[in-house]
Amino acid sequence: MPLISGNWKMNLSHAEAVQAVKKLGILLEGMKSELTKPEIRRLEAVEISIHPTFVALRSVQSVVEAESIPVMLGAQNCHWEDSGAFTGEVSPIMLSKLNVRYVIVGHSERRRIMGESDEMINTKLKAVFRCGMIPILCVGEDLDQRENNETESLLAYQVKAAVDGVSPDNLSKLVIAYEPVWAIGTGISATLDQAQQGCQAVHSLVGSSARVLYGGSVNADNASQLVRCDGIDGLLVGGASLNPDSFADIVKQSVIS
Repeated sequence: MPLISGNWKMNLSHAEAVQAVKKLGILLEGMKSELTKPEIRRLEAVEISIHPTFVALRSVQSVVEAESIPVMLGAQNCHWEDSGAFTGEVSPIMLSKLNVRYVIVGHSERRRIMGESDEMINTKLKAVFRCGMIPILCVGEDLDQRENNETESLLAYQVKAAVDGVSPDNLSKLVIAYEPVWAIGTGISATLDQAQQGCQAVHSLVGSSARVLYGGSVNADNASQLVRCDGIDGLLVGGASLNPDSFADIVKQSVIS
C-alpha cells in the first residue's frame, strides 16, 4: 500500500495544527469529485500520515478521530525507553496510547544536529516495533558522499546498522525513507534516476516487502513522476506538507492517471 507522509518538523502550534488537519480532511473529501473511479480507488488505497509536533499530537488525534479524517497519526521521534529519568523525552508507549501509527526514526536532522548514533537509531527502531507502531527509518547521503560515489555503500551501512537484530516479521513491516541530505529543504530534488536508484538500492538490502519512500524537496510538480518510478512506494514530504492545499495536491498527483 503506497504511503504519503507529511513531516511537519518544528512548525505549527496545536491550534494551527488543528486547523491544518481540518482543512486537509475537507480537501481530501472534495478531491473525490475531481477524480475518475479508478483514481478514487487508488486514492482509497493510499495511506496518508501526518507528523505534528509532540505538543499538537493529542489535539490532532482528537480531530482526526472525531471527524473521521482519512489520515494516520505519526510522530517525528521518540525515546527508546518506556519511562524513566529522561527529561524532555517522549516514550514510544506514550505515543502508542495516542494511536500513533508511524514514528520517524533517524532523520538526518536528528543525526546531524542532535548527534544521534546508529546504535541509538537501532534501539529506537526496535522500541517503536515493541510498542506496536511502525518506524519510518530515514537514510541518505550528503553532497560530498554523493560526489565521491559513496551513496550505495553509505545506504548499506545505515540500513544494516539500523535493522540489526530486527525480526524478519518486523523487517517486512518497516518503512524506509531514502532522503538525500543535499535535497532536504534546499528546493533541489534528486533527479528521477537518482531517486529511483537510491530507493532500489534500499530495496535490495531489505527485500520487496518493506516499503521505501523518497523524500527531499517533494512537491506537487514532481510527486506524480516520483511515485511512478519502480522501487518508490510513496513519499516523505517536508515543507510542502505544512500547507494543506499543497499536501492535498501532492496526494492527488500521486493517484491521477
